[in-house]
Amino acid sequence: MDTKEILIRLLISTFISGIIGFDREFKNRPAGIRTHILVCIGATLIAIIQSEIANDAVELVTLHPELKPVIRTEQARLIAQVVSGVGFLGAGTIIVTKREIRGLTTAASLWAVAGLGISIGMGYYEAGLLSFIVIAIVLSFFNKIIKIQTLKKIEISFVHKLPSKEFITHYFEQHQVEVKDVDFQVDIVGEQRIYTYVYTISFPRKLSYQQIVEDLSLYENMRRVRLISV
Repeated sequence: MDTKEILIRLLISTFISGIIGFDREFKNRPAGIRTHILVCIGATLIAIIQSEIANDAVELVTLHPELKPVIRTEQARLIAQVVSGVGFLGAGTIIVTKREIRGLTTAASLWAVAGLGISIGMGYYEAGLLSFIVIAIVLSFFNKIIKIQTLKKIEISFVHKLPSKEFITHYFEQHQVEVKDVDFQVDIVGEQRIYTYVYTISFPRKLSYQQIVEDLSLYENMRRVRLISV
């Protein structure tokens, strides 16, 4: 493999991983442009090294046939280490809190970028570029093409139980919000009781999460209204 071919592979890896990294950085995710480029270039470099090792082994056996029984090369050995190694890097982008998990898509994009680097490094340009197109579509346009209505939990804290519950029930019925499950607790602050209900809900597409929170928060008895990831 000559210098020109190596440079072409590294430049292609930089370009396609930079586009994917831009999407992640634009959305303020933990791993951005530089992280994705470095992962892809590293994977490309390791794939190039693996290819060169295999080529050197073939050349050596050709020049010295007597060495054939003792020379072994495994094309996937170094590449397998890339796949497992990137898994640890991806795990570092996942943020787990009591109420939500964030960073899974970024971790997956890092893993996919490593795969792109391997394919470009091994010289499989068609597979690498086609995969890049699919990955870019999934990250940038998939949510706009396919809308998936997921269950959400909304936490509502209020005082004056009966009129407040009546208001919430009426609002849900009026806006076709379906309650799947309810959990609640009561906190006593001084002489006042604060009721906290956690509703698992689904609702029509014409209604947004933000609209529900805003509408409910306008009621005078509300103390807190917020969404919680399921």
